[in-house]
Amino acid sequence: MQTHIVPVGFDYDRLIAPLVRDQYGVDRVILLEGAVGSEANVEYSRHLSQKLETDFQNLLGATTERFVLEDVYDYDEAFEQAYDLINDELDEGNEVWVNIAAMPRTVSFAFATAAHSLMVERQEDREHIHTYYTAPEKYLETELAEELREQSALLEDLLAGGGESGRGESTDVVETDRVISRLESARQLLAEFDERGTTIGAKEIDGEHIVELPVASFSNVKPFEELILYKLGEDGEFESVSELAEALSRELNEEYTDSFRSKVIYNVDRLGPGGKGYIEREEHGKSYRTRLSRIGELWVRAHSDSDSNVDAATGP
Repeated sequence: MQTHIVPVGFDYDRLIAPLVRDQYGVDRVILLEGAVGSEANVEYSRHLSQKLETDFQNLLGATTERFVLEDVYDYDEAFEQAYDLINDELDEGNEVWVNIAAMPRTVSFAFATAAHSLMVERQEDREHIHTYYTAPEKYLETELAEELREQSALLEDLLAGGGESGRGESTDVVETDRVISRLESARQLLAEFDERGTTIGAKEIDGEHIVELPVASFSNVKPFEELILYKLGEDGEFESVSELAEALSRELNEEYTDSFRSKVIYNVDRLGPGGKGYIEREEHGKSYRTRLSRIGELWVRAHSDSDSNVDAATGP
């Protein structure tokens, strides 16, 4: 079964037209609506989602489900939801296609990274996971701006037709104050468009204006490495790798020996910056503070519902 996961933003054609034109087989579609932004934005996205739901059914014969992303700027939540959705579809034996053409970049990157992570974790299913993008034939923003310029010129001509008073025959059927108000509004909007492009400002998210997008590892996680990641996820930062090793030995009811400590050090090194990137290490005197990296935190979060009592590996 072919399942398409489609985050819905403010696009319609890019989410369905290529599948219809290229005659893709689409059995099931999961539509994700964003619930953050102005009321008008949310309503517009919801309207597009309803239209897509109908057209996926009518044009491609696909069954559809709709979900809501409560915060389209919460990268971690989007990653977790993407991971769960893709993982569940693979468990059902389905082939998964993830459309990253629409939605804010946080959602698109989160879904692409989650798909990539699962390609690494589930090697046997990597051929069943696809991410894809569709470029638009044209952008409407510039055409809307040019149309607004034409309308502004028309309003100017309308006012000019009344002479210096602005109240001539050409404005008899329209209140002059309304014409002036609409003209000033159009001029202001065009000035902002010419100066700043299609967006304005930088939105603050969780106290910062930058959302870092972590990169997925290119290597799978082994059982003993999983134990280390879960322990860091549960307890947070450790002052040293030795402290982490002691905590693991207690949890596993295993004797704390030089051999066990070396095993932990070896695996932490493999999970660190020079390896898989799931762990950060900060020099602190003669030891290293050890904690999860951002992608490590996402890994633990995505796997928190799975069995965490993994048997310790017999070797490093």
